[in-house]
Amino acid sequence: MKDYDVKKVRNIALAGHNGSGKTSLAEALLYKTDSSDRLGKTADGTTVCDYDQEEIKRHISINTSLASFNPNGLRVNILDTPGLFDFAGEMTEGICAADTVMITVSAKSGVKVGTKKAYDEAVKQNKSKMFVVTKIDDKDANFFNVLTDLKTVFGPTVCPVVVPVVSGGKIVSYVNLIEMKAYKYDSKGNAVETDMPTSEISEKFEYRIDGLIGAITEAVAETSDELMEKFFEGEEFTQEELIDGIHDGMNRGIITPVVCTSASELAGIDMLLKEIQLLLPSPDEVPKTVTVDADEISCDVDAPLSAYVFKTVADPFVGKMSFIRVMSGVLKSNSEVVNSSTGNTEKIGKLYRLCGKKQTEISQVGAGDIAVASKITASTCDTLCSPSKQVKFPAMEFSRPCYSMAVKAKNQGDEAKISSGMQRLIEEDLTLTYSQDENTKEQILSGLGEQHLEVACAKLKSKFGAEINLSVPKIAYRETIRKKVRAEGKHKKQSGGHGQYGHVWIEFEPCVSDTLVFEERVFGGAVPKNYFPAVQKGLEESVKKGVLAGCPVVGLKAILVDGSYHPVDSSEMAFKTAASIAYKDGLKKADPVMLEPIGELKVTTPDENTGDIMGELNKRRGRVLGMNPVTHGTTEIQAEVPVREMHDFAMYLRQTTRGLGSFTFEFVRYEQLPANLLTEVISSVSAD
Repeated sequence: MKDYDVKKVRNIALAGHNGSGKTSLAEALLYKTDSSDRLGKTADGTTVCDYDQEEIKRHISINTSLASFNPNGLRVNILDTPGLFDFAGEMTEGICAADTVMITVSAKSGVKVGTKKAYDEAVKQNKSKMFVVTKIDDKDANFFNVLTDLKTVFGPTVCPVVVPVVSGGKIVSYVNLIEMKAYKYDSKGNAVETDMPTSEISEKFEYRIDGLIGAITEAVAETSDELMEKFFEGEEFTQEELIDGIHDGMNRGIITPVVCTSASELAGIDMLLKEIQLLLPSPDEVPKTVTVDADEISCDVDAPLSAYVFKTVADPFVGKMSFIRVMSGVLKSNSEVVNSSTGNTEKIGKLYRLCGKKQTEISQVGAGDIAVASKITASTCDTLCSPSKQVKFPAMEFSRPCYSMAVKAKNQGDEAKISSGMQRLIEEDLTLTYSQDENTKEQILSGLGEQHLEVACAKLKSKFGAEINLSVPKIAYRETIRKKVRAEGKHKKQSGGHGQYGHVWIEFEPCVSDTLVFEERVFGGAVPKNYFPAVQKGLEESVKKGVLAGCPVVGLKAILVDGSYHPVDSSEMAFKTAASIAYKDGLKKADPVMLEPIGELKVTTPDENTGDIMGELNKRRGRVLGMNPVTHGTTEIQAEVPVREMHDFAMYLRQTTRGLGSFTFEFVRYEQLPANLLTEVISSVSAD
């Protein structure tokens, strides 16, 4: 690919806690580089990256959006990810496609749970990291408290690069510790160099400057033996050594630079753009991508094509849009490639660069770059490659759905529209599932929280014209018996012609089985053999409804022991009816009980919340089976809990652990329902 330089590409994911200023920062970067003609605001719904109707209405980011711009000859791809935990799958996709994760931290509220989650995901995916302290202009902002907080939480890798100078509670300038220059900003965000601060300008700032320079020097010294030797000899590092050291340290994950900005006033944005160019690694510098077969793929434009579909958008008008990161080679429009995940050939039609919702058609995209293909059949996590060398990249790991609701069409006849729309939505969002409960026959929509499902419903209505109502899913209760009984069933009916006659004696007893166990021990031809199947069929139809609440019956053994027949009036239907009569009479006398489903719960929680979680599980009738340390400061609690008690557990866990907890829950068996809940359950099941 002639004149293509992968070293000029930067792929950045903006991540962090909800409300920490990710979208505003993206807006400032786009405006400062003339990629947008206005400085939009999230509150006004005018930003480039939050263009979805639900995002505008709710004033939050819901989807990961892509915005490309070209400052100083670079190709920068910004992936603005949501901060709400309900949309964690979007953050996973954005970080997967990036080389650097720029984690925003509010100078007002400091390090939050979303900060830690973004950092942990970046570490998990082996990406370089940078902290951007935002909202530095806020009257309650305190940069140095936030910097201390960052060092406390994330350790000595945290390295200040751009810091504010505060005097009288106001920011008077910004200091670039690499250049050792200070800048003031006018109302339009234009920088003017000014004098370096002294103790008269900002109390004790000289001491702070010395400490900050010491921190950055120490961090850079760790990146090589030569620099460490120079550091011990007391020599100052050159500007070039500082830049190269931080650049190398970021790429190796041993330095996390910290800069500060004000997106609303555009202060510090020009310095951030400079750091993007000098400090952030290009795609060919980051660790090579490893395939499922353990092959390493170099980011080389001259190598065979390999590309990864990291995100899918289902648009009812444009069609499916596939966001693609090219790992090697060149992806061209109007070409054919192999989808190694499915084995099918993909016809690549048009390719686009995106800046929010604005599309610019391009003819090709090279290694390390990101583009969007329209109307291809590939799905998220699929690998596209050259037929000459087929490779496959590992699929992303997403958070598992933990919150479920039953779906019902608001308008009759919309079921097909709902089904096809849901299929498109779960193709777009891999943290959503939509399936039928095989026990209750309800359609169940599962996701990561209440807001996640609300947004899915809103998208279903706006994109596909189908409205649904959500309700708490039914519990698949069962019934069984606890003692052995003998019951008679006689069906005798005389009419003008042939009558109906069937007569059986059946023994019912408990057993271990999910289905009816039928046996016959009839002697002397009391019931002819040709009627045995009719008796069995009558019982099999009957066990679908128990005698307490009409729930399916399990653990039942039925033995046909006696009966009688009429040579003319007996029929299969008569014996089927007689078996049903015996069933109803017998189960009432066999001490019937209700059974409820029990699941195995594994909760991962911060150590300080283990007491709260265990107390809550006791309230929910759970049995704690054990506790195991997972990582430093984190514990896994194993328990068995009734399904009935688990519907809102995801919301409780999120509130209690501030979003740091997670859990899995799998059905294991049925157990007898406590007597004190029997009346309530029977009335609720009967109402359904």
